[in-house]
Amino acid sequence: MTTVLITGATAGIGAAFARKLAADHHDLVLVARDKERLDQQAAELHDRHGVEVEVLRADLAEEAGIAAVEARLGDPERPVNLLVNNAGFGNKGRYLEVPLADELRMLKVHCEAVLRLTTAATRVMRERRRGAVVNVASVAAFTARGTYGASKAWVVQFTTGVAQDLAGSGVRLMALCPGFVRTEFHERAGMGTDNVPGWLWLDADKVVAAALKDLAQGKTLSVPDPRYKALTGLMRLAPRGVMQKASSSTGRKYGPK
Repeated sequence: MTTVLITGATAGIGAAFARKLAADHHDLVLVARDKERLDQQAAELHDRHGVEVEVLRADLAEEAGIAAVEARLGDPERPVNLLVNNAGFGNKGRYLEVPLADELRMLKVHCEAVLRLTTAATRVMRERRRGAVVNVASVAAFTARGTYGASKAWVVQFTTGVAQDLAGSGVRLMALCPGFVRTEFHERAGMGTDNVPGWLWLDADKVVAAALKDLAQGKTLSVPDPRYKALTGLMRLAPRGVMQKASSSTGRKYGPK
């Protein structure tokens, strides 16, 4: 039986990964900040699916939190076969409206933690010649919309680049880029979403099913749902100046308030 470590595991896409992988009989290591929610989630998944579920309380915006997860991933006696770097958050407000300290916390979670945890996991995986990493990014990676989009663009470029470097090693990497997903993400950030059209919303369980299918097929970039595949295709082909103007006007119209 294989073991999967998921960060940001108690809600949204992370919780959907936990449900799906437990149902597929994988043991889990669940990482999040809320120990009470972790314990409850672990008990439910163990009772329902009979898998072993370990919990690790860690705040990936803090050095101690990242180090604790690095240590677990680097333990050769308890190898992790799949790492899902899902932890993340958004800040409400435009650039210069958000305190710099909050921007730096976001970059620590979205970039530094992803870099360090991917490194810790893939070192062991390469030695064993098997394993995979899914780094959760966003379709915002293809837009010009501030620090959040920039951090997710870094996740995409980092992941696809490392996937090439480790090609043939038995270790696979994939960046997952969903669009609007019905989770706690926007509520936690204090963002209203009444202005987002219903057709743009995705279901977390369907996002995860599509992601795992893409991973099994060896893809290094996964954009779930044909609607977002079409949108991101246009974003990547459009001239930079046109894309910047479109991203700005679309963000004001449909972006969380």
